[in-house]
Amino acid sequence: MESVGARLKRLRLEKGLSLEEVHKKTKVHINILKAIEEDSLINFNPIYMKGFLKIYCKFLGVSPRDYIPDYQEPDNSLAKLLVPEHRRGPLLKTVSVGLVSLGKGRNLKIIFVLLAVFSLFFGLNKFRHSRNKASPKQKTSSSQISYPAKTKTSAVTTTKGQTSQVPAIASKEIPSVIRLGAYAREDCWILLKADGRVVFQNILKKGRSENWQADQKIEFSLGNAGVVDLEVNGKRMPVLGRRGQVIKNIVITKEEGLRVP
Repeated sequence: MESVGARLKRLRLEKGLSLEEVHKKTKVHINILKAIEEDSLINFNPIYMKGFLKIYCKFLGVSPRDYIPDYQEPDNSLAKLLVPEHRRGPLLKTVSVGLVSLGKGRNLKIIFVLLAVFSLFFGLNKFRHSRNKASPKQKTSSSQISYPAKTKTSAVTTTKGQTSQVPAIASKEIPSVIRLGAYAREDCWILLKADGRVVFQNILKKGRSENWQADQKIEFSLGNAGVVDLEVNGKRMPVLGRRGQVIKNIVITKEEGLRVP
């Protein structure tokens, strides 16, 4: 009766293949291929021997079941539990081959380590996927967009007879207090009263800013109106005058906003 090695050698020769060509395709060492064909793998570990035979059989296009005693296809049940369905294929094949190559009842510690690693890896992936799915990025619809309310303006007449539009505090929402902020682009003398009490009478230096607050009314005068930027309750005011211009008795009230005499 023809041996396993002889049958495989005959198949190789029928396909016109040399051992060197088989070695290059399968990456199995040429000495091992010779040992397989000469049936001299007796001293090899049975697990490795079956592995080499399986590789050689599949390369020649025959079923390993007909050439390897007690051959069984790898059980993919454990790997299927660990690998998501959409990622089965090459990865599942790798896991299966790895488990079989470790042998039945042998190297159990290594098997358990592999199972733990794959379980942890795919468990984290599943958790991350479910979290992203549960918390999608919210898209802002047109109904969710809030627009700032339109600011009413009132005419302000300066000492030179010029008329400018100054934002006025909306009559529907009277603020509880009046807040005034001033920033000096150049030195400017300022006299300011809050509810009738003088709280600032000095030169506001270039690059400096001050903030004041009153319950009912703020009155102030500017010695260099064109170089001071003002904010009333967080709203930017237009420049009230020219550089070097003195403007006195500017008034801010909660009901009427800013008035320039």
